[in-house]
Amino acid sequence: QNMKQFYLMMQTAENSGGFMCCVRFSQEPADQSVVLGERVVLSCVVFNYSGIVQWTKDGLALGIGEAWPRYRVLRALDIGQYNLEISHAELSDDSLYECQATEAALRSRRAKLNVLIPPEDPVVEGTPELLLMAGTPYNLTCVTRGAKPAAHIQWTKDGVAVEGAYQSTEVLPDRKRVTTRSYLPITPVDTDSGSNFTCVASNPAVPMGKRATVHLNVHHPPTVTLSIEPRSVLEGERVTFTCQATANPPIMGYRWAKGGILLEGARESVFVTTADHSFFTEPVSCQVFNAVGNTNVSILVDVHFGPILVVEPRPVTVDVDSDVTLNCKWSGNPPLTLTWTKKGSSMVLSNNNQLYLKSVSQADAGQYVCKAIVPRIGVGETEVTLTVNGPPIISSDPVQYAVRGERGEIKCYIASTPPPDKIVSPSLEVVICRRGARPLQIASASDRILITAPHWLRRHCFPAVSRIGGNNLFLLCSGRCDSSKAAAVVFVWKQRGDAQDCTRGDVEVQQI
Repeated sequence: QNMKQFYLMMQTAENSGGFMCCVRFSQEPADQSVVLGERVVLSCVVFNYSGIVQWTKDGLALGIGEAWPRYRVLRALDIGQYNLEISHAELSDDSLYECQATEAALRSRRAKLNVLIPPEDPVVEGTPELLLMAGTPYNLTCVTRGAKPAAHIQWTKDGVAVEGAYQSTEVLPDRKRVTTRSYLPITPVDTDSGSNFTCVASNPAVPMGKRATVHLNVHHPPTVTLSIEPRSVLEGERVTFTCQATANPPIMGYRWAKGGILLEGARESVFVTTADHSFFTEPVSCQVFNAVGNTNVSILVDVHFGPILVVEPRPVTVDVDSDVTLNCKWSGNPPLTLTWTKKGSSMVLSNNNQLYLKSVSQADAGQYVCKAIVPRIGVGETEVTLTVNGPPIISSDPVQYAVRGERGEIKCYIASTPPPDKIVSPSLEVVICRRGARPLQIASASDRILITAPHWLRRHCFPAVSRIGGNNLFLLCSGRCDSSKAAAVVFVWKQRGDAQDCTRGDVEVQQI
């Protein structure tokens, strides 16, 4: 094999060709590790032996000489020591070694020399500065090559250990060295911009490890904080909105809006205005934008204001025995107190937006008051009419008087919803009615009678008829007169307003 070999031989001074009894190894080579480029010594001490001692490497005799300049036997003949020194260890020295006393047919145990190779300087992909987008997941990658054994990689962020990395390995063609890749999944946020991520690759050859660092440049839309001063205001007072923002790349501009409507002319980071009640329900928003995107933040103003009617109650018309719900809604700040009462009464019927009346009668008809009170700010109220359909209600003084020879009046009051279709006095053969869809306006009206008879006394029936039903009222009309004169009565009925009637004119009725 063209290998120059030398045999290490030793003869004792007393007997150069013989052997002493009880030859044995008093020290055999042990497994060792050596870092690439460093020195290592394998021990071998043979007791009571004089003869040839040789070393083998992976079973082959190891030559000593110019071909093996890094190998040297350290001999101490007086104690039988034949140690093997290897300087500047190389990967090729990574082998099994054996010390042999050939003439005594002795072999030592095989010692494993493990050559440790530190990893190459690690590299983080994207160094020195890595541009990332906030919110977009990314795998930081660190690669270190040629380590023996395989390197272990750890990550730190600004000096603090980071967990969650995983790694893969690749054995190189020499089947001894290994390349290691480590992946650290991150989802960068805006505050990560300027952070330093470091990977540390270590193995037994470099326990302190080798380092590589990447600087993060995280682009993100503006991060916005919207504040208001003062926090609570009375309607009509001034209020200041301040929009504080950070962004990477830098901020390009501001936009302000109220209730979703852009406020023209508001282009700075501060917006000053006068607050009214609408600021309580319509938020003010600040939009900040840069080359990456925009961020919109909104805030409501705590505006103190008196009652404002939001839902105005509508008049309601129902039939007798119906259930009724009246609606009324107010807005105010601080929170308001709401009450329902019937006009002319102080009794509170409800404290809610709705007033519920069950099985109403004609007595429930009238005006209802919805009142709102905002403490220390103001009061508001509104009215709504409840109309209850029912039979006409007729009222009059039971006895009415007139002076003979002058015009007299018989006053008859009719309350009816809906208005009466006609008024009938059968005994006087008088009918007053409405024509078509035009209402008969007779409520609280006076129907006048001309009395020409010197003496009369009679009961008259005035029924008032509507679509709901009928009702009768009997009036006793008395006149002071001379009973000896003839009696004749002429009744003239007149109706207020422009409504047409269907009377047959003045009717002369002889006294019965």
